[in-house]
Amino acid sequence: MSDFIHDDFLLDNESAKELYHKYAEPMPIVDYHCHLPPASVANDERYDDISQVWLTGDHYKWRAMRSNGIPERLCTGNAGGWEKFQAFANTMPYLLRNPIFHWSHMELKRFFGVSELLTPKSAKRIYNQCNEAMKSPEFSVQGIIRKAGVVLVGTTDDPTDDLAFHKQFAKGGKKNGFQMIPSWRPDRGMFIENTAAWNEWVDKLGASANVDIVDFADYMAAFEKRHAFFDRMGCRLCDHGLETVYAEDYTDAEICGIFAKARAGQTPSADEVLKFKSAMLYEWGVMDYQRGWVKQFHLGAMRNNNTRMFEALGPDTGFDSVADLETARPVARLLDRLDQAGCLAKTVLYNLNPAHNYVIATMLGNFQDGSAPGKMQMGSGWWFLDQAEGMKWQIECLSQLGLLRRFVGMLTDSRSFLSYPRHEYFRRLLCNILGNDMEKGIIPNDMEWVGAMVRDISYNNAATYFGFKLPVLDGSPAPKGRKSK
Repeated sequence: MSDFIHDDFLLDNESAKELYHKYAEPMPIVDYHCHLPPASVANDERYDDISQVWLTGDHYKWRAMRSNGIPERLCTGNAGGWEKFQAFANTMPYLLRNPIFHWSHMELKRFFGVSELLTPKSAKRIYNQCNEAMKSPEFSVQGIIRKAGVVLVGTTDDPTDDLAFHKQFAKGGKKNGFQMIPSWRPDRGMFIENTAAWNEWVDKLGASANVDIVDFADYMAAFEKRHAFFDRMGCRLCDHGLETVYAEDYTDAEICGIFAKARAGQTPSADEVLKFKSAMLYEWGVMDYQRGWVKQFHLGAMRNNNTRMFEALGPDTGFDSVADLETARPVARLLDRLDQAGCLAKTVLYNLNPAHNYVIATMLGNFQDGSAPGKMQMGSGWWFLDQAEGMKWQIECLSQLGLLRRFVGMLTDSRSFLSYPRHEYFRRLLCNILGNDMEKGIIPNDMEWVGAMVRDISYNNAATYFGFKLPVLDGSPAPKGRKSK
């Protein structure tokens, strides 16, 4: 049987093949948003079992295994590495047409050289092959990242974080082979509905900023100090992970009163919670604009739906789904509020509900102001949409309603060090769409013209849009670490 993941996987015609191998494949990866633990990167951790790096923390695989009747002990429980690997292998034959089938075989091929399909029969052989490969020095965390051709990793960090591991890693300089920068995720600062947890976090914020937080002015002063610290540490992005945007009307006096009420341990009303969240999104938006950061909104995830499993396992364990809350009106109000104040930062909007594709794409066109190419961005398909169909929907929507060539491209948004083939997956799909258009005469059959577009979306746009210290590449010579076959 020929290799399932072969050189021309997902590439239907000669134009698509040339676009991918000549223009997309050689480009390095800018993974500007992920959830990798900075400590693991800085300490260059190693793993001696494929299950530790491939199955631990992967809620995509856990959801699939649960759907196949696999007990929790073999997903998140205390079963051994081989038991968990075997349980996942037993699920693989049932994953046909699920993106995990593609991702898994791409990861096995790219990192471990495994060409055969993972099945119950091949599982032990593949498990041993992967574990043997992981004994090599190149299978440290940093080695895996370099092997994938990554030049920048953007982690997701709380404002109270001391960024000690970013500092530790930065000491390696160019010898590291890639950059690791923090990103600002301040969301815990607006969740006052859980008053006790919020107050505990506010105390932590005050300690990290060396500010005694008594009133709202103190609160904002603490955020400003931490924001400045993150900026000095190389942060260039803010990210919010929300069900929807909040943009209620409020007065400054109301926000000060709501803050005082919550700080005193009294639970605010539902209306007060919405006003406070609206104020915080505006204030953080102004901060981001003033420092030239890019604003990211990941919208539409309905989280922790299974109370029993949330209490047993905590968040990010595979019990989240797509939400259907209102998107258009609050997004428009927040962006307009910031725009009227002259403080609308570069912004990337990611929607999890595909029904909102056209909402987001048309909304962004309202706020393009000529100050920067592609200032307002429709983010890539993410989470439940970072699969073939979701990516195609996003590409088609952006093509029709915006400028695809200005798109900043793919990201992993992942907690797994082996998830970088998702960039390859996206690039292959992009090249196949454009190659098919060339063959059909829908766009000009000009390889250099379309190839430059592929190169920009794969790497150059992200390298420049976010203000990273990365070179623009014209593809000649191929960057070190990735080359065409």
